[in-house]
Amino acid sequence: MVAWLVERERDDRMTVVRTAVEVDASPEDVWAVVTDPANLPRWDRHIESVEAFPKAGLSPGATYVVVVRLMRVRARVKAEVLEWSPPSHARIRLSGPVDAIVDTVVEALPNGRSLLRHEVDYRFGGGAFGRLAARSLRVLGGAGYELRHGTMAQKRDVEAG
Repeated sequence: MVAWLVERERDDRMTVVRTAVEVDASPEDVWAVVTDPANLPRWDRHIESVEAFPKAGLSPGATYVVVVRLMRVRARVKAEVLEWSPPSHARIRLSGPVDAIVDTVVEALPNGRSLLRHEVDYRFGGGAFGRLAARSLRVLGGAGYELRHGTMAQKRDVEAG
């Protein structure tokens, strides 16, 4: 199993985190699980729900809303699909108290396995929620910890079938 993480500051406001893991499943099976926004609350305890999900599914230009909760503070983050190339690449823009670009890549490996990679380029906005989110994330081990934890949860979900 490959599992790695890279976290670096781009400048005083932007951070990039990357992680990857091998999954015992085909790219199509990995894609079906990891690109379904309805699964987000299972992988990240700060995501309370997903709203306004397009009935026709995801495609470039589609949007939905992720409701995030940190302690007693709740915020809505708009998600917009920028790129959608099943079963290999998705790019989603998040806007709100956190602004981010999330790239998800699924690559085929030998023997029906896949490599799942995520890269998140993010910045917290101003205001009380942005400050709280940034501080909470640092206390919890950083964005890298949260991304790796979520990616490993995705791996378990895919492999559980």
